[in-house]
Amino acid sequence: MSTDSSRSRESGGGHRRSAAGPAEPAGPDSRPVRAEDWRAAVEHRREELIELSHDLHANPETSLGEHRSAARVAERLAEHGFAVDRPVAGLETAFTAEYGSGEFVVGLCAEYDALPEVGHACGHNIIAAAAVGAALALAEHAAGLGITVRVLGTPAEETGGGKITMLDAGLFDPVAVALMVHPGPTEACAPRSLAITDLRVCYTGRAAHAAAAPELGVNAADAVTVAQVAVGLRRQHLEPEQMVHGIVTSGGAAPNIVPERASAEYNLRAADPASLERLEQRIRACFEAGATATGCSVEVVRLSPVYTELDPDEWLAETYRSAITELGRAPLARSEERRDVIGSTDMGNVSRRIPSAHPMIALECGGAVNHQAEFAAACVTDSADRAVLDGAAALACTAATAALTPEQRERLLTAVEERNPSEVRQASNRLSDSGGVV
Repeated sequence: MSTDSSRSRESGGGHRRSAAGPAEPAGPDSRPVRAEDWRAAVEHRREELIELSHDLHANPETSLGEHRSAARVAERLAEHGFAVDRPVAGLETAFTAEYGSGEFVVGLCAEYDALPEVGHACGHNIIAAAAVGAALALAEHAAGLGITVRVLGTPAEETGGGKITMLDAGLFDPVAVALMVHPGPTEACAPRSLAITDLRVCYTGRAAHAAAAPELGVNAADAVTVAQVAVGLRRQHLEPEQMVHGIVTSGGAAPNIVPERASAEYNLRAADPASLERLEQRIRACFEAGATATGCSVEVVRLSPVYTELDPDEWLAETYRSAITELGRAPLARSEERRDVIGSTDMGNVSRRIPSAHPMIALECGGAVNHQAEFAAACVTDSADRAVLDGAAALACTAATAALTPEQRERLLTAVEERNPSEVRQASNRLSDSGGVV
């Protein structure tokens, strides 16, 4: 970690929040209100935003290993005067970047982790670039809007729950609105997600020669097989919207050795945490069945914090809908976008505490869906580049509209205070006094 914090703060005129409250507006011309105006504010940074998206895509890094990606996003913001602090919350690949001095703090979440083998098949390169684009556009008008722009570099969304760690560390405490945009095959302003937990089950048996003395062995791979069969039979009795899917991660070293150790990883999903807890109890019983049937010992480890389902703020979602529609996109109707689920995200936990929006922005992907190699290829096309610019403009428009609408500004600032007044003030003072680090 570099220690040249003063250079980071001073290089582009970045400002920290102060106790004096919002900066005086610089006049109506400093406060664009239409989505098209915000698109124009984003458009003149087209080249650097698309370059950032493509660079992240070309250099994918998986959860908690996104060292280069986090640095690239943070450095781009620092170049424009944002005060950057990294690492934060005990996560080497997490950061915050801040500009402005207004009491209304706009939180923009930048994801940048990729998937094993298929790279950016969930389009997190687009998420990060759109967050940067929205942040830069809002920073130009921060004084007129009376806002502070805070970008939260949130690692490990695919597994690990970086946002949850940052949430628990207080980094979202002063945030009035938390916004991000996620690419997908369809356009949705308030999509549904499921709660999720991910578990690793490890069996330990006893090795033996598979031909000369198989009776001396205790087969850990058999324990995994029994557990898989039990899980498969359990699926008939799952509650609505409960899901179980897993892979074998270790099943032995050679066919002539009775496997002493074997393991598998499972995702469990459900409509809400209560349903998820019931499902987990049932699936843990399936894991125990594998151990009982074979004589192995078993250990079950939770790999990430539990992700809750999304709970989008209705007003923010509808404001985003107006903005993205103005930009020429056609999101699903509200009734249609609630019909299906988009998977799971740690943004769900943020949305349970902070008024949030997590819209989906559509790519032309030829029928591919997230987590397919074909979708990864679609994330650096002209359609993907348009999604970066449109998504950034719509996020900026949503944040600005919230800041400029008196009743919404009051509602959202009141929510900040109600979360825990003393802790919010302490967090604000702590962040005001800290130096940015890149």
